[in-house]
Amino acid sequence: MTSLTLLFQNFMRKLLLVLSILISSFTNAQELNCSVQVITPQLQTADPKIFDDMKKTITEFMNNRKWTGDTYSQNERIECTFLISITKELSSDKYQAQLTIQSNRPVFNSSYNSPLFNWVDKDLVIEYAQYQTLEFNENAVTSELSSLLSYYAYIIIGLDYDSFSPKGGTAFFAKAQNIVNLNSNSANKGWKAVDGLHNRYWLIENLMNTKYDNGRTAFYKYHREGMDKMYDDIENGRKAITSSFGLLDKLNQDNPNSMYIQVFFKAKVDEIVNIFSQATPTEKTQVINLVSKMDAANSSKYQKIMKQ
Repeated sequence: MTSLTLLFQNFMRKLLLVLSILISSFTNAQELNCSVQVITPQLQTADPKIFDDMKKTITEFMNNRKWTGDTYSQNERIECTFLISITKELSSDKYQAQLTIQSNRPVFNSSYNSPLFNWVDKDLVIEYAQYQTLEFNENAVTSELSSLLSYYAYIIIGLDYDSFSPKGGTAFFAKAQNIVNLNSNSANKGWKAVDGLHNRYWLIENLMNTKYDNGRTAFYKYHREGMDKMYDDIENGRKAITSSFGLLDKLNQDNPNSMYIQVFFKAKVDEIVNIFSQATPTEKTQVINLVSKMDAANSSKYQKIMKQ
């Protein structure tokens, strides 16, 4: 065998190895495609390099970890954003902060992404030292920051699954609930029922409590039977979405001021206005009456439906 032949064979082996790695990365991608920002509008003394490193570490933690046992392709990854605003330096490695989380999912046969989650967690105390690594253990608290990030990863994934199949996100919500339980002795706010009415504890309580099942059914109906059908049949798609509001209204009557209702409409208010601005006058009136009752804080926004 000539040296030229050996060189060619070695080249082909290396090429096949590279191709197999590339194919693997596209066919077995992680679940999240999370864009992370860390801003410090009120800090003047802390070294900015710490927060650049924090951003890099959190981005890698969210995007490089396998959160489920399912196989994702690169284009199936769930789009989400984390905006961490550091508001106060409590010590050299401890900060008061708030976290804005957004996630969405694609709508069938369109380039439009429908918002699933849009929430601000104001009860954060972040402990982070430069070059710190983040690890997560489902059965123990390794750090509060990794618990926080993992909790919201499972919330985002669970909502995505709920939008594609009835109560499809239950297994992931159960993991988020376990994180809450593990952090029940934390000195920081957000993990316990007594910390307020709209926090991490109550969000997962609402998602897992069967008395809120109408909300999760409505979530599925809104997306799978409504949004995903509008390309083929816009009128019946809108009707399915209106029907989902009926389920939410029943939930709201049985459980006034629930966190589930607030989370749903905080993500959906602008989308609802856009969808029903082209509806019939009868549909517009019906929808405005329904959603304004459940989401009174945004009633003025819903009135725009009539003006367009």
